[in-house]
Amino acid sequence: MKTTNRRNFVKGSLTLATGLLLTSKTFAGSILGLRGKNKFRFELSKLTYSFSGLEPVIDAATMQIHYERHYGTYVKNANEAIMEENISAGNAKDLFSVISNYSTKLRNNAGGAFNHELFWSILRKPTQNNAPTGALAQAIDSSFGSFESFKEEFSKAAMGQFGSGWAWLVKDGNQLKIGGTPNQENPLMDLSPFKGTPILGLDVWEHAYYLNYQNKRADYIHKWWEVVNWEQVSQYHVRVG
Repeated sequence: MKTTNRRNFVKGSLTLATGLLLTSKTFAGSILGLRGKNKFRFELSKLTYSFSGLEPVIDAATMQIHYERHYGTYVKNANEAIMEENISAGNAKDLFSVISNYSTKLRNNAGGAFNHELFWSILRKPTQNNAPTGALAQAIDSSFGSFESFKEEFSKAAMGQFGSGWAWLVKDGNQLKIGGTPNQENPLMDLSPFKGTPILGLDVWEHAYYLNYQNKRADYIHKWWEVVNWEQVSQYHVRVG
């Protein structure tokens, strides 16, 4: 790498790191919260773990590239599109309810910013025999028969998503449902045939796992269950509808 390019890369990384320290917005706030009198904007979400904090399930290099380059670009481009198209939505849910009226740039990047905001928030350090408890566990048992049946169905949705996309657990009224969306679409978008408020999402774009798992998506999905933060998912289950 040339000295100039290396210097620019370090400078960019420091700029992103500064954004992390200044931002503490939550996923639920992105759906429900208004920004005072200001128009809604996406912000870089603050991670609750280091880039190496999910190893060995998700390696540090993948996390850093995924977070700084992919997610950082989605946030930047989404906010550019919001300005360019004079969007006045109060929150992400309002924006996605009419997203088909706007540009592909806005849909792809707003979806990418929002989807990753959820994804980062429901991860934690690896834990063996990781499982939900309380009301969420009961809701999963009621909807899918058992936690193991839920994991099997969710994993099938993740494996069955052709190419890039996401697998979701959503709350639709009082029901929990599993489905998938392509690219950076999500179940809040008016153009998505699969509807609901996401409380758990799995990124199955190859950039989320390729450095460690190559093309073995099934291995990535299998290990991913160890880093799900079920306490956070439980909070979303209660707070968003």
